[in-house]
Amino acid sequence: MGSLTEAKLRALAGERSFERGLGYVGAMSDVEVGDGWIRASVRGTERYDVELVLGGRKGPTGACDCPYGQEGNFCKHLVALGLTVIARKADLPRQRESARDRARGLDAWLTALSREGLLALVREEMAEDRNLRRRLELRAASAGGDVAGLRSRIRELLDIGPFARYGYVEYADARAYADQAGQAVSAIRSLTASGRAADAMALAREAIGLLAGVAESVDDSDGELGQIATDLADAHHDACGEARPDPEELAHWLATHALDDAADLTDIDPLDYADLLGERGMTALRERAVEAWKTNRTGWAEKYLMQRLAKSGRDVDTVVAVHAADLAPNGHTHLIIACELDTAGRAAEALEWAERGIREAEDLAAVDTALVDHLADRYATADRLADAVTLRRGHFTARRTLLAYRQLRAAAKAAACWTDEREKALELLRADAGRKGAHGGRVVVDVLLDDEDVDAAWQAAVAHGTHDDQWLTLADRSRTSRPADALAVYLRLAARLTGETGNRAYEQLVSLLLKIRDCHHRLGTPDDFTAYVTDLRVAQKRKRNLMRLMDEHGLPDA
Repeated sequence: MGSLTEAKLRALAGERSFERGLGYVGAMSDVEVGDGWIRASVRGTERYDVELVLGGRKGPTGACDCPYGQEGNFCKHLVALGLTVIARKADLPRQRESARDRARGLDAWLTALSREGLLALVREEMAEDRNLRRRLELRAASAGGDVAGLRSRIRELLDIGPFARYGYVEYADARAYADQAGQAVSAIRSLTASGRAADAMALAREAIGLLAGVAESVDDSDGELGQIATDLADAHHDACGEARPDPEELAHWLATHALDDAADLTDIDPLDYADLLGERGMTALRERAVEAWKTNRTGWAEKYLMQRLAKSGRDVDTVVAVHAADLAPNGHTHLIIACELDTAGRAAEALEWAERGIREAEDLAAVDTALVDHLADRYATADRLADAVTLRRGHFTARRTLLAYRQLRAAAKAAACWTDEREKALELLRADAGRKGAHGGRVVVDVLLDDEDVDAAWQAAVAHGTHDDQWLTLADRSRTSRPADALAVYLRLAARLTGETGNRAYEQLVSLLLKIRDCHHRLGTPDDFTAYVTDLRVAQKRKRNLMRLMDEHGLPDA
């Protein structure tokens, strides 16, 4: 307990939650001290239960059932409990020993009760605590093999009716519903433990269906319902392990479940049951999957199940067939098939599928770029450099972007034909710029700058027009070689910024002023710059932050 400090609490909670936690120190009640943990209740907007765990390798951790705490945050209530622990540090050993004494005393008292006295106590507590009564009813039904009664109770536990408002369980009530639904898992596990695994298996399946039926009507933001579904799936698997059901029957249920919406909730993988299915069950599972896929070749669940089973059996042809039945128009599915075949060592077929994806693409501009990259790499590896250039040229012609230009350049340089390819590409972009104006001119300027042809880029910007950010890039790249042209750009951009306010605009303006000063220095006209800044200070004198920034950067004072 001694390792807990205010500094650690502040670091865990953050400044805001720490400060707010100070106001709850006096609101703690029912403080319980155990070995390395402390629990309490705190009265805030509502009454919350809070637990602080100390002594871990990563320092203190905690949990609180307030909304902020349920999101995994170290909330103000945990801060308050931590501060309470620090304040009562000297008294904690005595409280812990007192709690142990109480536990020992309770155990001794219960042990001394007669059978009749213990029954009377349990009945009394059941009358006061509805949840305790329900838990004991479930245990009794499980132990007694009352499957009909257990089924009825599980249906009640999974019914959202008592928690729903207008047919929907809101976030505030979702945890209480999840706590109740979780009892169904315990009941099914108890049934398996009592030797009724076949019944437990059947009830688990029914519970999974019931939970899936209400999942869309519950705000499961905290994921508790998903965890219950996972627990039900585990309980089903365990029950199957004990019951050893008929492999073909199990295969049929697994396939049906995998094709149902409930599969998204439980995430049951049929292959986890391979040892229970055996060869006969796996054959039945594959047959059921094929039958479902043939009925609906484009269904996501059907395709996924087929692919999963085919990959597990290393049946590449089936994987290819599943994908080939539902080819995407942008070539993405062709790429998946090519990768599967490559992995299987069938490079020639893989290449054929990749080329087919390009041929069959409805729009080369919209084709999956990963497919183009894949095929270009295969061509390069096979020393088919001319084919790689042809592919990249076609993609660039369709896309006409800087990235496509770069890729064409790389391929053409490798094939030693970049000079001719570059001229054709630039001719295409210049024609676009003539039709589209500044928008088309932007791409021309981009590719020329990327080629380090700054003079040609400047000429293209003048001829076709472009945007301010690109003019700024051009001026920055040309300032040493053509300072007068760069100065004109900087002055125009600065004039626009003088009409704006805010620190961001002031920082941009000062950056331009420094560049303007450099241009005047290169041109041998420093007096012109001084006069310009003097006039600017007079006109902008009300902007105190701008004046301060100019002073900090050594710009002349009026």
